[in-house]
Amino acid sequence: MKKLLVAALLLTLILSIITTGKELELEDYLNTASKDIQEHYLDNGLRILTWEDHSAPVISYQIWFHVGSINERPGITGISHLFEHMMFKGSKKYGPEEHANIVKAQGGRLNAFTSEDMTVYFENIAADKLELVIALEAERQANLAITEDNLASEREVVKEERRVRTDNQVFGDMFEQLKANAFMAHPYQWSVVGWMSDIEAITLEDCQEYHRIHYAPNNATVVLVGDFKTKEAVALIEKYYGKMPAQEPPREVQTVEPLQRGERRAYVHRKAQLPMLLAGYHIPDISHEDMPALQVASSILSAGESSRIYRKMVYEDQIALYAGGSADASQDPSLFYAYCGMNIGHALAAGEEALFGLIEGLADNPPTEEELKKVINQAEADFILGMQTNMYKGYNLGYYQTITGDWRNMIDEVKHLREVTSEKLVEVAKKYFTPKNRTTVILVPDEDL
Repeated sequence: MKKLLVAALLLTLILSIITTGKELELEDYLNTASKDIQEHYLDNGLRILTWEDHSAPVISYQIWFHVGSINERPGITGISHLFEHMMFKGSKKYGPEEHANIVKAQGGRLNAFTSEDMTVYFENIAADKLELVIALEAERQANLAITEDNLASEREVVKEERRVRTDNQVFGDMFEQLKANAFMAHPYQWSVVGWMSDIEAITLEDCQEYHRIHYAPNNATVVLVGDFKTKEAVALIEKYYGKMPAQEPPREVQTVEPLQRGERRAYVHRKAQLPMLLAGYHIPDISHEDMPALQVASSILSAGESSRIYRKMVYEDQIALYAGGSADASQDPSLFYAYCGMNIGHALAAGEEALFGLIEGLADNPPTEEELKKVINQAEADFILGMQTNMYKGYNLGYYQTITGDWRNMIDEVKHLREVTSEKLVEVAKKYFTPKNRTTVILVPDEDL
């Protein structure tokens, strides 16, 4: 109860600061935060970002590799995600899963994830275990056990993951079809898990070369947040990472997705009870000047039960069981996603008309001052509340450093959101939310399958 009360009071304070127009407090927070963050480099190119926070005796240790499915090619799609699994299969010093077992035995928590643009590993643990996790992460980065046995076992794990999340899951299947149809040239066209035939065909030599280039220190950023002293921490990182050799940088992705000149449609026939629609509109990369307005537009349209899409389609008209969307903030131009699943007795055509009408009609029905203020206030509140944890602080640092090239863009984004106007929202809606910029995937229930 005490924790809930403290959280409630904190939220009230933050919202009070924001909604009363006292923007200075947030600016002070951002400016103070930027001064607390330090950046160091080792001779081999490893970047280190540190953010001391002595409020609790814990740390979040994260290592961000600038590699994801964007760096793959046909024939080895899914290899980035496969490596996320391989990194838990042991090294020269430790056996399979031993890294994870050691961290857990010390009361820590660890995990990893792969996306289109990055692969990330992290440990959240007591501050006095800092050297332990540095040593563990450095060991598997430098001496990963890339063997035929490990490749064979993790290949089967990833294949089963693909079956569960994509092949045998309606939304996963539709999402894969959407990306494959929306992108003709760019590597965002395949899912992070990769195509099944490629997962089966990846060789040991493919893995060895991929690891050498993409897991080199000059392609990585260590992010450390919590209770430590920066000088001592950097010395420890130098001790364990300093002898790793740099490699030639990965080839940059040069492919630019051609302009879409008309709607693309795909139909997925699956055993299902009710129809569903998933759509994507092309939008620019995270660093583009239109992205703050697009993110605000996304929130107005699709963030939560009070959003325009959910409120209209699920609450008021009750034609959909669920509906929503989101805007991808990615390294390269990506998509704004929208979806709806029809309610019993309602045809998909009604859902399509309503969903596209709300999205593409934003230009003619701009947000009210109240809607705009609510979304921006919520974004600022979410940002500050999230910054109460070491994990989230580290995530923001690593994310912006990895896909924009500068962690300071984390701070600039909050400032840019404040500059979004109703007129700017109308401008981006007219520019991106058009039928010819849309790819649509429709689920057709088929009981004969």
